[in-house]
Amino acid sequence: MERCTLKRKIISTLVLTLTLSFINPLLTLDAKAEAAPPTLSGKAAISIDGQTGEIIYAQNIDQKMYPASTTKLMTALLFAENKKKEDVIPYTESAKKQPQYSLNTNFKPIAIGETMSAQDVMKALMLFSANDSAYMIADSVANNSAEFIKLMNEKAKALNLKGTNFVTPNGLHDDNHYTTAYDLALIQKAAYENPWVKETIGIKKDSIRTSAGTVIIVENRNKLLGKDGNIGGKTGSTTPAGKCLTSVYERDGRTIIGVVLKSVYDKDDTFVFNDMEKLVNWSFEAKPTTLFKKDTAIKTVPLEYKLFRFFGPTKTIEVPLVLKEDMVYYDNEINKKETTKDVQLNNLNPWKLTKDAKAATLVVSERNTTKKADLYSEISSKEIIKANRLVYIVSSLGAIIVLIVLALLIAKISTMSRRRRRRRY
Repeated sequence: MERCTLKRKIISTLVLTLTLSFINPLLTLDAKAEAAPPTLSGKAAISIDGQTGEIIYAQNIDQKMYPASTTKLMTALLFAENKKKEDVIPYTESAKKQPQYSLNTNFKPIAIGETMSAQDVMKALMLFSANDSAYMIADSVANNSAEFIKLMNEKAKALNLKGTNFVTPNGLHDDNHYTTAYDLALIQKAAYENPWVKETIGIKKDSIRTSAGTVIIVENRNKLLGKDGNIGGKTGSTTPAGKCLTSVYERDGRTIIGVVLKSVYDKDDTFVFNDMEKLVNWSFEAKPTTLFKKDTAIKTVPLEYKLFRFFGPTKTIEVPLVLKEDMVYYDNEINKKETTKDVQLNNLNPWKLTKDAKAATLVVSERNTTKKADLYSEISSKEIIKANRLVYIVSSLGAIIVLIVLALLIAKISTMSRRRRRRRY
Protein backbone atom coordinates (compact mmCIF):
# COMPACT_ATOMS: atom_id res chain seq x y z
CA MET A 1 0.00 0.00 0.00
CA GLU A 2 2.80 2.43 0.95
CA ARG A 3 4.64 1.55 -2.30
CA CYS A 4 1.55 2.39 -4.38
CA THR A 5 1.16 5.69 -2.56
CA LEU A 6 4.83 6.49 -3.13
CA LYS A 7 4.52 5.64 -6.85
CA ARG A 8 1.49 7.89 -7.18
CA LYS A 9 3.36 10.77 -5.51
CA ILE A 10 6.36 10.31 -7.81
CA ILE A 11 4.13 10.20 -10.92
CA SER A 12 2.19 13.29 -9.76
CA THR A 13 5.43 15.18 -9.15
CA LEU A 14 6.75 14.26 -12.60
CA VAL A 15 3.51 15.31 -14.31
CA LEU A 16 3.48 18.63 -12.43
CA THR A 17 7.14 19.29 -13.27
CA LEU A 18 6.63 18.55 -16.96
CA THR A 19 3.50 20.70 -17.06
CA LEU A 20 5.25 23.64 -15.43
CA SER A 21 8.28 23.27 -17.70
CA PHE A 22 5.94 23.52 -20.69
CA ILE A 23 3.79 26.37 -19.36
CA ASN A 24 6.54 28.59 -17.91
CA PRO A 25 8.20 29.41 -21.27
CA LEU A 26 4.79 30.34 -22.65
CA LEU A 27 4.14 32.63 -19.70
CA THR A 28 7.58 34.15 -20.14
CA LEU A 29 6.94 34.80 -23.84
CA ASP A 30 3.60 36.42 -23.07
CA ALA A 31 5.16 38.58 -20.37
CA LYS A 32 7.92 39.58 -22.78
CA ALA A 33 5.47 40.46 -25.54
CA GLU A 34 3.33 42.50 -23.18
CA ALA A 35 6.13 44.23 -21.26
CA ALA A 36 5.11 47.62 -19.92
CA PRO A 37 6.84 50.69 -21.37
CA PRO A 38 10.05 51.56 -19.51
CA THR A 39 10.20 54.06 -16.67
CA LEU A 40 12.96 56.56 -17.42
CA SER A 41 14.82 59.17 -15.42
CA GLY A 42 14.54 61.57 -18.35
CA LYS A 43 11.63 64.01 -18.37
CA ALA A 44 11.01 63.60 -22.10
CA ALA A 45 11.80 60.72 -24.44
CA ILE A 46 10.89 59.26 -27.78
CA SER A 47 11.77 56.40 -30.07
CA ILE A 48 10.89 56.30 -33.75
CA ASP A 49 11.33 53.80 -36.55
CA GLY A 50 14.26 55.09 -38.60
CA GLN A 51 12.79 53.90 -41.89
CA THR A 52 9.13 54.87 -41.53
CA GLY A 53 9.26 57.65 -38.94
CA GLU A 54 6.58 55.88 -36.86
CA ILE A 55 6.50 56.86 -33.20
CA ILE A 56 7.07 53.79 -31.01
CA TYR A 57 7.53 55.29 -27.53
CA ALA A 58 6.32 58.74 -26.48
CA GLN A 59 6.82 60.62 -23.23
CA ASN A 60 6.24 64.39 -23.21
CA ILE A 61 7.50 64.51 -26.78
CA ASP A 62 6.02 67.95 -27.55
CA GLN A 63 7.13 69.62 -24.32
CA LYS A 64 9.60 72.49 -24.72
CA MET A 65 13.05 71.32 -23.57
CA TYR A 66 16.62 72.61 -23.71
CA PRO A 67 18.80 70.52 -26.08
CA ALA A 68 22.30 71.53 -24.88
CA SER A 69 24.94 70.09 -27.23
CA THR A 70 22.54 67.85 -29.12
CA THR A 71 22.04 71.16 -30.99
CA LYS A 72 25.27 70.32 -32.78
CA LEU A 73 23.43 67.72 -34.86
CA MET A 74 21.77 70.58 -36.74
CA THR A 75 25.09 72.43 -36.97
CA ALA A 76 26.74 69.30 -38.38
CA LEU A 77 23.92 68.75 -40.88
CA LEU A 78 24.20 72.29 -42.28
CA PHE A 79 28.00 71.99 -42.35
CA ALA A 80 27.80 68.75 -44.34
CA GLU A 81 25.30 70.29 -46.76
CA ASN A 82 27.44 73.38 -47.42
CA LYS A 83 31.05 72.22 -47.22
CA LYS A 84 33.30 69.39 -48.38
CA LYS A 85 35.59 67.31 -46.18
CA GLU A 86 38.73 68.76 -47.76
CA ASP A 87 37.68 72.42 -47.35
CA VAL A 88 39.92 74.60 -45.16
CA ILE A 89 38.16 76.13 -42.15
CA PRO A 90 39.78 79.05 -40.27
CA TYR A 91 39.75 79.48 -36.51
CA THR A 92 37.79 82.68 -35.87
CA GLU A 93 37.46 85.33 -33.20
CA SER A 94 33.97 84.14 -32.21
CA ALA A 95 35.32 80.59 -31.85
CA LYS A 96 38.12 81.88 -29.60
CA LYS A 97 35.53 83.42 -27.24
CA GLN A 98 33.80 80.12 -26.46
CA PRO A 99 34.08 78.69 -22.93
CA GLN A 100 35.30 75.34 -21.63
CA TYR A 101 34.83 72.16 -23.61
CA SER A 102 36.49 73.85 -26.55
CA LEU A 103 39.61 72.86 -28.46
CA ASN A 104 41.22 76.16 -27.46
CA THR A 105 40.57 75.78 -23.71
CA ASN A 106 40.79 72.04 -23.15
CA PHE A 107 43.86 71.40 -25.28
CA LYS A 108 46.62 73.66 -26.66
CA PRO A 109 45.48 77.23 -27.41
CA ILE A 110 44.63 77.87 -31.05
CA ALA A 111 45.46 81.21 -32.70
CA ILE A 112 42.88 83.13 -34.69
CA GLY A 113 43.62 82.42 -38.34
CA GLU A 114 44.92 78.88 -37.81
CA THR A 115 43.04 76.42 -40.02
CA MET A 116 41.76 72.89 -39.96
CA SER A 117 40.25 70.64 -42.59
CA ALA A 118 36.44 70.52 -42.58
CA GLN A 119 36.77 66.79 -41.87
CA ASP A 120 38.66 67.51 -38.64
CA VAL A 121 36.28 70.29 -37.61
CA MET A 122 33.38 67.85 -38.00
CA LYS A 123 35.19 65.34 -35.77
CA ALA A 124 35.82 68.01 -33.12
CA LEU A 125 32.12 68.89 -33.19
CA MET A 126 30.64 65.38 -33.11
CA LEU A 127 33.17 63.45 -31.01
CA PHE A 128 34.53 65.92 -28.46
CA SER A 129 31.52 68.28 -28.80
CA ALA A 130 33.88 71.26 -29.00
CA ASN A 131 31.99 74.50 -28.46
CA ASP A 132 34.45 76.55 -30.52
CA SER A 133 34.22 74.21 -33.53
CA ALA A 134 30.52 75.10 -33.82
CA TYR A 135 31.46 78.77 -34.29
CA MET A 136 34.17 77.86 -36.80
CA ILE A 137 31.40 76.16 -38.78
CA ALA A 138 28.95 79.04 -38.38
CA ASP A 139 31.48 81.61 -39.57
CA SER A 140 32.65 79.50 -42.51
CA VAL A 141 29.16 78.60 -43.75
CA ALA A 142 27.36 81.92 -43.19
CA ASN A 143 30.13 84.47 -42.48
CA ASN A 144 28.87 84.97 -38.91
CA SER A 145 26.87 83.15 -36.24
CA ALA A 146 23.78 85.37 -36.58
CA GLU A 147 23.32 84.42 -40.23
CA PHE A 148 24.08 80.78 -39.46
CA ILE A 149 21.39 80.73 -36.77
CA LYS A 150 18.93 81.95 -39.40
CA LEU A 151 19.94 78.98 -41.53
CA MET A 152 19.39 76.66 -38.56
CA ASN A 153 15.86 77.93 -38.04
CA GLU A 154 15.10 77.80 -41.77
CA LYS A 155 16.24 74.17 -41.80
CA ALA A 156 14.03 73.49 -38.79
CA LYS A 157 11.04 74.78 -40.78
CA ALA A 158 12.05 72.69 -43.79
CA LEU A 159 12.05 69.61 -41.54
CA ASN A 160 8.57 70.64 -40.27
CA LEU A 161 9.81 71.15 -36.71
CA LYS A 162 7.12 73.06 -34.86
CA GLY A 163 8.60 73.23 -31.36
CA THR A 164 12.17 74.32 -32.07
CA ASN A 165 14.01 77.64 -31.96
CA PHE A 166 17.78 78.00 -32.22
CA VAL A 167 19.81 80.86 -30.76
CA THR A 168 23.34 79.41 -30.74
CA PRO A 169 25.15 76.90 -32.98
CA ASN A 170 26.59 74.96 -30.03
CA GLY A 171 23.65 74.72 -27.61
CA LEU A 172 25.04 76.71 -24.68
CA HIS A 173 22.06 77.71 -22.60
CA ASP A 174 19.67 80.45 -23.61
CA ASP A 175 16.04 80.55 -22.49
CA ASN A 176 15.02 81.11 -26.10
CA HIS A 177 17.03 78.15 -27.41
CA TYR A 178 14.80 75.09 -27.21
CA THR A 179 13.39 72.06 -28.97
CA THR A 180 11.22 69.02 -28.24
CA ALA A 181 12.01 65.32 -28.07
CA TYR A 182 9.98 64.78 -31.23
CA ASP A 183 11.74 67.53 -33.17
CA LEU A 184 15.14 66.33 -32.02
CA ALA A 185 14.35 62.81 -33.22
CA LEU A 186 13.66 64.24 -36.68
CA ILE A 187 16.91 66.21 -36.57
CA GLN A 188 18.80 63.06 -35.61
CA LYS A 189 17.07 61.16 -38.43
CA ALA A 190 18.06 63.81 -40.98
CA ALA A 191 21.64 63.83 -39.66
CA TYR A 192 21.79 60.02 -39.80
CA GLU A 193 20.66 60.14 -43.43
CA ASN A 194 23.58 62.43 -44.31
CA PRO A 195 26.59 60.19 -45.18
CA TRP A 196 29.25 62.52 -43.75
CA VAL A 197 27.48 63.05 -40.43
CA LYS A 198 26.58 59.36 -40.16
CA GLU A 199 30.20 58.38 -40.74
CA THR A 200 31.49 60.84 -38.15
CA ILE A 201 29.11 59.96 -35.30
CA GLY A 202 30.27 56.35 -35.65
CA ILE A 203 33.94 57.15 -34.89
CA LYS A 204 35.07 56.25 -31.36
CA LYS A 205 38.46 57.95 -31.32
CA ASP A 206 40.54 59.89 -33.80
CA SER A 207 43.13 62.64 -34.17
CA ILE A 208 42.69 66.09 -35.64
CA ARG A 209 45.35 68.59 -36.68
CA THR A 210 45.64 72.37 -37.00
CA SER A 211 47.70 74.19 -39.60
CA ALA A 212 50.19 75.07 -36.84
CA GLY A 213 50.93 71.37 -36.38
CA THR A 214 48.94 70.87 -33.17
CA VAL A 215 47.59 67.31 -32.97
CA ILE A 216 44.57 66.69 -30.74
CA ILE A 217 43.11 63.30 -29.87
CA VAL A 218 39.32 63.43 -29.66
CA GLU A 219 37.15 60.69 -28.17
CA ASN A 220 33.45 60.16 -28.66
CA ARG A 221 31.40 60.99 -25.55
CA ASN A 222 28.71 58.50 -26.51
CA LYS A 223 29.41 55.63 -24.09
CA LEU A 224 27.00 53.34 -25.94
CA LEU A 225 28.69 53.60 -29.34
CA GLY A 226 29.32 50.15 -30.82
CA LYS A 227 27.28 48.43 -28.12
CA ASP A 228 24.20 46.37 -29.04
CA GLY A 229 23.80 48.05 -32.42
CA ASN A 230 24.43 51.67 -31.40
CA ILE A 231 25.97 53.29 -34.50
CA GLY A 232 26.08 56.86 -33.23
CA GLY A 233 24.31 59.76 -31.64
CA LYS A 234 25.01 62.95 -29.72
CA THR A 235 25.39 63.77 -26.07
CA GLY A 236 24.61 67.08 -24.41
CA SER A 237 24.42 68.61 -20.95
CA THR A 238 23.94 71.92 -19.20
CA THR A 239 22.46 72.53 -15.77
CA PRO A 240 19.06 73.69 -17.15
CA ALA A 241 19.00 70.97 -19.83
CA GLY A 242 20.14 68.10 -17.64
CA LYS A 243 21.72 65.14 -19.40
CA CYS A 244 20.60 64.73 -23.01
CA LEU A 245 21.26 61.96 -25.52
CA THR A 246 20.25 60.97 -29.02
CA SER A 247 21.11 57.58 -30.48
CA VAL A 248 20.69 55.57 -33.66
CA TYR A 249 20.51 51.78 -33.40
CA GLU A 250 20.59 49.15 -36.13
CA ARG A 251 19.53 45.59 -35.34
CA ASP A 252 18.27 42.78 -37.56
CA GLY A 253 17.60 45.05 -40.51
CA ARG A 254 15.71 47.64 -38.46
CA THR A 255 16.74 51.15 -37.45
CA ILE A 256 15.44 52.85 -34.31
CA ILE A 257 16.23 56.41 -33.25
CA GLY A 258 16.00 57.32 -29.57
CA VAL A 259 16.02 60.64 -27.72
CA VAL A 260 16.20 61.24 -23.95
CA LEU A 261 16.08 64.79 -22.57
CA LYS A 262 16.65 66.19 -19.08
CA SER A 263 17.87 62.99 -17.52
CA VAL A 264 19.67 62.90 -14.18
CA TYR A 265 23.18 64.19 -13.47
CA ASP A 266 25.17 61.58 -11.56
CA LYS A 267 28.83 61.30 -10.69
CA ASP A 268 29.36 58.25 -12.90
CA ASP A 269 27.38 59.71 -15.82
CA THR A 270 25.24 56.59 -16.24
CA PHE A 271 21.57 57.57 -15.91
CA VAL A 272 21.05 58.98 -19.38
CA PHE A 273 22.81 56.03 -21.01
CA ASN A 274 20.78 53.56 -18.93
CA ASP A 275 17.66 55.44 -20.00
CA MET A 276 18.62 55.06 -23.65
CA GLU A 277 19.33 51.35 -23.33
CA LYS A 278 15.97 50.71 -21.64
CA LEU A 279 14.16 52.84 -24.20
CA VAL A 280 15.71 51.23 -27.26
CA ASN A 281 15.61 47.64 -25.98
CA TRP A 282 11.91 48.02 -25.23
CA SER A 283 11.31 49.67 -28.59
CA PHE A 284 12.88 46.82 -30.55
CA GLU A 285 10.69 44.34 -28.65
CA ALA A 286 7.49 46.41 -28.86
CA LYS A 287 4.78 44.84 -30.98
CA PRO A 288 2.36 46.99 -32.96
CA THR A 289 -1.28 46.89 -31.87
CA THR A 290 -4.01 45.98 -34.34
CA LEU A 291 -5.91 49.09 -35.34
CA PHE A 292 -8.20 47.37 -37.85
CA LYS A 293 -8.42 43.58 -38.06
CA LYS A 294 -8.28 41.57 -41.25
CA ASP A 295 -11.73 40.93 -42.78
CA THR A 296 -13.18 44.01 -41.05
CA ALA A 297 -15.60 46.16 -43.03
CA ILE A 298 -13.93 49.56 -42.73
CA LYS A 299 -16.77 51.42 -44.38
CA THR A 300 -20.04 50.79 -46.20
CA VAL A 301 -20.69 52.99 -49.21
CA PRO A 302 -24.00 53.44 -51.08
CA LEU A 303 -23.79 52.97 -54.84
CA GLU A 304 -26.59 54.01 -57.19
CA TYR A 305 -27.51 51.89 -60.22
CA LYS A 306 -30.21 51.63 -62.85
CA LEU A 307 -32.57 48.71 -62.23
CA PHE A 308 -32.14 47.43 -65.76
CA ARG A 309 -28.47 48.43 -66.02
CA PHE A 310 -28.89 51.25 -68.54
CA PHE A 311 -32.45 52.30 -67.86
CA GLY A 312 -35.21 52.01 -65.31
CA PRO A 313 -35.60 53.52 -61.88
CA THR A 314 -32.47 54.39 -59.85
CA LYS A 315 -31.80 52.19 -56.84
CA THR A 316 -29.05 52.02 -54.20
CA ILE A 317 -26.94 49.12 -52.99
CA GLU A 318 -24.83 49.24 -49.79
CA VAL A 319 -21.29 47.98 -50.47
CA PRO A 320 -19.10 46.99 -47.47
CA LEU A 321 -15.39 47.69 -48.07
CA VAL A 322 -13.31 45.01 -46.40
CA LEU A 323 -9.65 44.94 -45.29
CA LYS A 324 -7.77 41.76 -46.23
CA GLU A 325 -4.79 42.32 -43.92
CA ASP A 326 -4.34 43.67 -40.40
CA MET A 327 -3.65 47.40 -40.15
CA VAL A 328 -1.40 47.99 -37.13
CA TYR A 329 0.09 50.90 -35.21
CA TYR A 330 2.13 51.46 -32.07
CA ASP A 331 -0.07 52.07 -29.05
CA ASN A 332 1.11 55.31 -27.48
CA GLU A 333 -0.47 58.56 -26.33
CA ILE A 334 0.32 60.39 -29.58
CA ASN A 335 -0.98 57.74 -31.95
CA LYS A 336 -4.15 57.31 -29.90
CA LYS A 337 -4.86 61.02 -30.12
CA GLU A 338 -3.75 61.82 -33.66
CA THR A 339 -4.29 58.76 -35.87
CA THR A 340 -6.93 59.30 -38.55
CA LYS A 341 -8.35 57.18 -41.36
CA ASP A 342 -9.62 58.02 -44.82
CA VAL A 343 -11.17 55.81 -47.50
CA GLN A 344 -10.37 56.68 -51.10
CA LEU A 345 -12.87 55.08 -53.45
CA ASN A 346 -11.96 53.71 -56.85
CA ASN A 347 -14.29 54.42 -59.78
CA LEU A 348 -16.84 51.76 -58.84
CA ASN A 349 -19.39 50.39 -61.32
CA PRO A 350 -22.13 48.54 -59.39
CA TRP A 351 -22.66 46.18 -62.32
CA LYS A 352 -18.96 45.19 -62.37
CA LEU A 353 -18.40 44.55 -58.66
CA THR A 354 -16.31 41.49 -57.80
CA LYS A 355 -15.03 40.29 -54.46
CA ASP A 356 -11.43 39.96 -55.64
CA ALA A 357 -11.06 43.40 -57.23
CA LYS A 358 -9.71 46.41 -55.31
CA ALA A 359 -12.57 48.77 -54.60
CA ALA A 360 -10.89 51.42 -52.44
CA THR A 361 -7.77 52.36 -50.47
CA LEU A 362 -7.59 52.76 -46.70
CA VAL A 363 -5.23 55.61 -45.75
CA VAL A 364 -4.17 55.71 -42.08
CA SER A 365 -2.32 58.89 -41.12
CA GLU A 366 -0.15 59.15 -38.03
CA ARG A 367 2.12 62.07 -37.26
CA ASN A 368 4.64 62.26 -40.10
CA THR A 369 3.63 58.76 -41.31
CA THR A 370 1.04 57.44 -43.75
CA LYS A 371 0.09 53.80 -44.30
CA LYS A 372 -2.11 52.43 -47.07
CA ALA A 373 -4.01 49.18 -47.57
CA ASP A 374 -6.33 47.91 -50.29
CA LEU A 375 -10.02 47.46 -49.56
CA TYR A 376 -12.21 44.97 -51.37
CA SER A 377 -15.92 44.85 -52.05
CA GLU A 378 -17.66 42.34 -49.80
CA ILE A 379 -20.27 41.75 -52.49
CA SER A 380 -20.41 41.22 -56.26
CA SER A 381 -22.84 42.48 -58.87
CA LYS A 382 -24.82 39.25 -58.39
CA GLU A 383 -26.18 40.83 -55.22
CA ILE A 384 -28.05 43.36 -57.37
CA ILE A 385 -29.80 40.56 -59.19
CA LYS A 386 -30.59 38.78 -55.91
CA ALA A 387 -31.96 41.95 -54.37
CA ASN A 388 -34.29 42.53 -57.33
CA ARG A 389 -35.09 38.93 -58.18
CA LEU A 390 -38.85 39.31 -57.84
CA VAL A 391 -38.86 42.44 -60.02
CA TYR A 392 -36.86 40.66 -62.69
CA ILE A 393 -39.11 37.57 -62.55
CA VAL A 394 -42.26 39.67 -62.83
CA SER A 395 -40.68 41.78 -65.57
CA SER A 396 -39.61 38.64 -67.42
CA LEU A 397 -43.11 37.11 -67.15
CA GLY A 398 -44.61 40.40 -68.27
CA ALA A 399 -42.28 40.49 -71.23
CA ILE A 400 -43.18 36.91 -72.14
CA ILE A 401 -46.90 37.67 -71.90
CA VAL A 402 -46.44 40.77 -74.05
CA LEU A 403 -44.53 38.72 -76.60
CA ILE A 404 -47.23 36.04 -76.60
CA VAL A 405 -49.96 38.65 -77.03
CA LEU A 406 -48.00 40.27 -79.85
CA ALA A 407 -47.48 36.89 -81.46
CA LEU A 408 -51.19 36.12 -81.23
CA LEU A 409 -52.10 39.51 -82.67
CA ILE A 410 -49.67 39.06 -85.52
CA ALA A 411 -51.06 35.57 -86.16
CA LYS A 412 -54.63 36.88 -86.13
CA ILE A 413 -53.81 39.75 -88.43
CA SER A 414 -52.04 37.36 -90.76
CA THR A 415 -55.08 34.99 -90.80
CA MET A 416 -57.48 37.83 -91.49
CA SER A 417 -55.27 39.07 -94.30
CA ARG A 418 -55.22 35.65 -95.98
CA ARG A 419 -59.05 35.40 -95.79
CA ARG A 420 -59.44 38.77 -97.52
CA ARG A 421 -57.16 37.73 -100.33
CA ARG A 422 -59.18 34.48 -100.86
CA ARG A 423 -62.46 36.40 -101.12
CA ARG A 424 -61.07 38.54 -103.89
CA TYR A 425 -60.35 35.50 -105.96
